[in-house]
Amino acid sequence: MTSVAELTTVDLSEIEFVDRMGLIMERLGGTRTMGRMYAWLMICDPPEQSLTGLAAELGVSKTAVSTVARQLEVSGMVERVPASGREHRYRMVGGGWAQIMRVQMAILKQSLDTLDFGLSILGDGRPGHRDRLEDTREFFAFILQDSDEMFERWKEYREKSS
Repeated sequence: MTSVAELTTVDLSEIEFVDRMGLIMERLGGTRTMGRMYAWLMICDPPEQSLTGLAAELGVSKTAVSTVARQLEVSGMVERVPASGREHRYRMVGGGWAQIMRVQMAILKQSLDTLDFGLSILGDGRPGHRDRLEDTREFFAFILQDSDEMFERWKEYREKSS
């Protein structure tokens, strides 16, 4: 294994990128390892990596990498690719972030039903409480109102830039 002192500037920059993406994923509600793995799959060569290789590159256990790989696969951000050996190999999937956003929008849609239920049980006797629920409901509804069009615009944008 290469020591940090033997790494080139590019390698150190790659490590910093991977670590920064780990922090971003953590802030978005995932795990740091999830972000680091996804980042590594964006920049590694070859683009398909084994669980053993990912564990070595990221400095985490193979069990942790296996768990994260399954989570990222279920979310549509990575895919398992055919391999000649017994070990699974993974690669990044384009469009993964859009899929994550679609899932988040679906959760917001479900939240509207819950907030409507909350408003129905409060009645008019608790204006402060009602105001907070209405504010939250209106914010979610506002975000959702253009989400389908946003995804369509994103699709068109990607097609034009491809």
